[in-house]
Amino acid sequence: MNGQEEIPAAAGDDEGDDRADIPPAPDAGMGAGPLPAADALPLSGVRVIDVGNFLAGPYAASIMGEFGAEVLKVEHPIAGDPMRRFGTPTKRHDATLAWLSEARNKKSVTIDLRQRRGVELFIRLVGKSDVLIENFRPGTMEEWGLGWPVLREANPGLVMLRVSGYGQTGPYRRRPGFAHIAHAIGGLSYLAGFPGETPVVPGTAPLGDYISSLYGVIGVMLALRHKEETGRGQVIDIGIYEAVFRHMDELAASYGLFGKVREREGSGSFAAVPHGHFRCKDGHWVAIACTTDKMFERLSEAMERSELASHLLYGEQRKRLAARDEVNAIVIDWVGSLMRDEVLERCVANEVPIGKLNSIADIFEDEHFRARHNLATVEEEGVGPVVVPGVVPTLSATPGRITNLGPALGNATYEVMRELLELTAAEIADLRRQKIV
Repeated sequence: MNGQEEIPAAAGDDEGDDRADIPPAPDAGMGAGPLPAADALPLSGVRVIDVGNFLAGPYAASIMGEFGAEVLKVEHPIAGDPMRRFGTPTKRHDATLAWLSEARNKKSVTIDLRQRRGVELFIRLVGKSDVLIENFRPGTMEEWGLGWPVLREANPGLVMLRVSGYGQTGPYRRRPGFAHIAHAIGGLSYLAGFPGETPVVPGTAPLGDYISSLYGVIGVMLALRHKEETGRGQVIDIGIYEAVFRHMDELAASYGLFGKVREREGSGSFAAVPHGHFRCKDGHWVAIACTTDKMFERLSEAMERSELASHLLYGEQRKRLAARDEVNAIVIDWVGSLMRDEVLERCVANEVPIGKLNSIADIFEDEHFRARHNLATVEEEGVGPVVVPGVVPTLSATPGRITNLGPALGNATYEVMRELLELTAAEIADLRRQKIV
């Protein structure tokens, strides 16, 4: 979801349950050893302003914060980012679980960008920062008097990441855009589901928001490198739909060269057999991926049917593709005759690519997730222990860290106004009275 809501609604007062069924990973999921100091991390000294809403774009700021950047989340003074109310409520009236998890490692600063004085403060803040991230509908920042020419004048070295549904140019640029729409426009949703049936949502997680933010981080890192060499900043322009489309493997090449339109294939793959989800005797599911002849040979040995991998039967991928239903039926029958642990044991012993279809409950019990610190437990005041995904990627010398979950609204406003913008206490009090901050 990108920030298409330009005026946030009032915060709710809902309460919800908090839960943490696993012990905390060492140092909030960062691995063994002491929590690294911010000044020891690769982005220490970099100041990021996150002025967006929801996830596409702001998630990029969260990643940068995990690796040492100071992230100032600029929000409307009344209710802040609407994501505070999106998802499962908690005992904190201004924070859902989604907010706590994905707005982590940020400080909240409230400024009303619809007031002239608020715009002036924001421009001063830009002058003291390195990166600005926004995800409003194209033209919104310009309407507030905060277009690129103004910001560049305030800070010639500024790196500005702009994430929107369709990008800053093109005939769709002013349309509202969210991850669900990007999945559809980018070609992903068309492929999700079973042949001839209604296309389904490709998972309930907003993948487009995460993917576009990851591209955003790449763009920011490249632009900061350019800034080191030249002293000049630049704009990074990302449409959520195009971040999704970039992940569609050979789809474009196949259509452009052969006119082939790939259709829905359920849990299978157009390029490999067997490659899908299979139900075990106990009702659990496993994923098996035999993308090469060697992998199928190993699976045949695990099934104690080594003859299946002969050249006379299904030893070559082209033969397996031609006999897709036959091969899948053989694997379905074999997997369905065994308990999941038996299937896993035999396949792992024969180096067959296999994995459980994990629910989140399975993930909480998974020894590998635990060993890799993929689940981090953070104590949140007023909520209790909150389990969130750990930091990715893992750096050997300067691993990232989680310093805090999604901040309370305006928790750093006074600090930033007083110390960074050098306003007096009286000036800050006056701004509060006018509801500018």
